[in-house]
Amino acid sequence: MTFAGWAMIALFIVLIVALAKPAGLYMHMLYARPSLPGERLVQRLLGADAVREQNWLGYAVAVMAFNLLGIALLFAILLLQGLLPLNPQGFAGVEPLLALNTAVSFVTNTNWQNYGGETTLSHFSQMAGLTVQNFLSAATGIAVAFALIRGFARREVAHIGNFWVDVSRATLYLLLPASILLALAYVAMGVPQTFDATVTATTMEGARQAIAVGPVASQLAIKMLGTNGGGFFNVNSAHPFENPTALSNYLQMLSIFVLGAGLTVTFGKAVGNMRQGWAILAAMLGLFVVGVAVIYGAEAAGNPVHQALGLVGGNMEGKEVRFGIAATSLFAAVTTAASCGAVIGMHSSFMALGGLVTLFNMQLGEILVGGVGSGLYGVLIYCILAVFIAGLMVGRTPDYVGKKIEAREMQLAVIAIAILPFTILLLTALASVTPAGLAGPLSKGPHGFSEILYAFSSAVANNGSAFGGLTGNTPFYNLLLALGMFVGRFGVIIPALAIAGSLAAKRHSPVTAGSFPTTGALWIGLLAAVIVIVGGLTFLPSLALGPVADHFNIAAGKLL
Repeated sequence: MTFAGWAMIALFIVLIVALAKPAGLYMHMLYARPSLPGERLVQRLLGADAVREQNWLGYAVAVMAFNLLGIALLFAILLLQGLLPLNPQGFAGVEPLLALNTAVSFVTNTNWQNYGGETTLSHFSQMAGLTVQNFLSAATGIAVAFALIRGFARREVAHIGNFWVDVSRATLYLLLPASILLALAYVAMGVPQTFDATVTATTMEGARQAIAVGPVASQLAIKMLGTNGGGFFNVNSAHPFENPTALSNYLQMLSIFVLGAGLTVTFGKAVGNMRQGWAILAAMLGLFVVGVAVIYGAEAAGNPVHQALGLVGGNMEGKEVRFGIAATSLFAAVTTAASCGAVIGMHSSFMALGGLVTLFNMQLGEILVGGVGSGLYGVLIYCILAVFIAGLMVGRTPDYVGKKIEAREMQLAVIAIAILPFTILLLTALASVTPAGLAGPLSKGPHGFSEILYAFSSAVANNGSAFGGLTGNTPFYNLLLALGMFVGRFGVIIPALAIAGSLAAKRHSPVTAGSFPTTGALWIGLLAAVIVIVGGLTFLPSLALGPVADHFNIAAGKLL
């Protein structure tokens, strides 16, 4: 570990905290203001009523209809790719099960990729298919976050907003302009943005090499800002055309976190107490910093097997050699703490403890800072659980930001929290005992189990990053991963919207001397502890079979 490495990590945290307030206040303006004429035109084109608000069930129906239509449209684009324009490579249509997996993946903001982008998809598929869904899946997450914020902020009403208004506003006034600026910045740094299929380079030996190019910068911008993560190239952000400089690498990490962090400020502003939002952000970043420290420490310490052979230094296997151990460790922590599957290193090649943290970040539900929108509504569900526990300790009916937390909210919160571990562990168990599932991992023993566990953790948590080693483009994994992505996304969204509807109908509950404070250090510690304990108690046995066992094997010099 070096001072420069820690300074880079510290600066990242400082910049995220500094950017959270302006980003959050801008999103609060979008959340609170009435529709403008341009928005109303788009909403009419969508067939939406820009005036009439929806109850939670109507909002949920709109979310599901919009996303199911998105899956069908993207599936058709991929299947018919060979007949569509902007296909200079002459690629044929994508195989049906792979097309289904990819369609579900991008619509659910997961962006798991069982294919190599530059060798499988045309420019039309990349732009009209994947990039469009990068915008819409991120906008869906923001819209659901807005709906849950209204649940806490409103009093004795039946409505939580209009999904069509929220999704169009998030797209038109937040994601689109910010992505245009980011894309221009990436082009200035050297990221390609062209309709050409390849560029020809002459090597030192005089040979000519065709290198894939395309509309990369436009996809890269929303891929990071929307916490999507699906790369134009097979090696994702390790490709020099997708991540050409240390500055572009840092900008990508900042853009992954900025909107998720900003939404905590939006929440605080909406409920009339900014300290509530800062407390949530403090709990998120506190746990995130611990994870970064563990990854960086494990990778900088190096492999004891190598050290026994007289090889000293950190573990450079699987790292982005242009940026080093510290930047690769930070990137891995950022992308797995958010629902962003972008990678610059091979997580399978990390030390076992480093790989464990990337797994655990996803298994917590991607809430540190989490995905755009999904991070906020995910952590607010944990807030409901934490304040319920606090209410039991002080002997009062729990309340949070002026709303009493009662049986219905707790039941829905438990469903939303339990759906991820139930689905992850069920699918992992199925893959671990069936021939089709066991044919996937490259490694044997604990590391092979980690490959399976990581794949389903990544899919169900809507992250999309890959551990490496697992052969996922098979009928078994294409179908099960698609199922996991769908359940992981909408199995949390629907209970979150039901909670929003229940809370919006409640009257304001004033703070009294017996209320548990939810803005100070005690609350931040309790919230962080509940997040870790719930995740730890649920996944500890599976982690013990995978990365923990792997760690002890390496420490003992045992190789499998």
